[in-house]
Amino acid sequence: MMREQKVFFMVGTGFVISEIWKQLCLTFVLHGGEYQWWYFPFQLCSIPMYLCFPLAFAKGKQLRNCLLAFLADFTLLSGTIAFLDTSGMYYGYTPLTLHSFLWHVVLILLGIYAGTRCRDLSIRSFLGAAGIYAACCVLAEVFNLCFDRFDIINMFYINPHYYMGQLGFRELLAFLPNRAVIMSYILATIFGAALLHAGWYGVRSRK
Repeated sequence: MMREQKVFFMVGTGFVISEIWKQLCLTFVLHGGEYQWWYFPFQLCSIPMYLCFPLAFAKGKQLRNCLLAFLADFTLLSGTIAFLDTSGMYYGYTPLTLHSFLWHVVLILLGIYAGTRCRDLSIRSFLGAAGIYAACCVLAEVFNLCFDRFDIINMFYINPHYYMGQLGFRELLAFLPNRAVIMSYILATIFGAALLHAGWYGVRSRK
C-alpha cells in the first residue's frame, strides 16, 4: 500500500473507531441507553469517514480524483465553517466536546492534504465531487423522511419538517419559505466548495 493510501486508511480507521466510541457515549452515558437518531453519523462532516476507505483502495484515477476533490472542497469547507458557530460542538460530557473539536480539526487537515494530493483540479473533478455531495443530500433526505417519525433526525440539516437552523440561513426564514431556504443552503454549499476548488486550481497553476 502506498504512503498516500496508508494515510487515508489510517484516518478512516481512526474516524470509525472514534465514531463508535461517540455513539456509545451518546447512547449510554448521556441518554440512558436510548439511541438518539439526531446523532446518526450522516452529516456532511461525517462523510469523510465513509470516503477514506475507497480512497485507500480505489484504482481508477477518475474516481480517486473525484473523491480527493470532495475532501479538498466540501470537507475543508464543512470543517472550517463549523468553527464559525461551535454551539453544536458542545456536549454534556467533556470528552465528547473534545472529540467534536478534534474531529473538525482533522477534517480541515484532511481537506488540505487531499487538496495537495489531487492530480486533477479541472471542472470535471469538481463536478464529480459535487455529484457525490448531491447523492449524499438525496440519501440524507431519504433518512430524514423515513426515520423522523421515530425521533428527531435532520441529516445535512435539510429535513423539510424542521426549520433551517444554520447560521446565516435561518435569518432567511423571515423572507423565504423553509424549503427555499434549504435549497439556498445546498446551492451555497456547492458555491463555497467551487470557490475552494478554484483556489486549489490557482495554487497548482502558480506552481
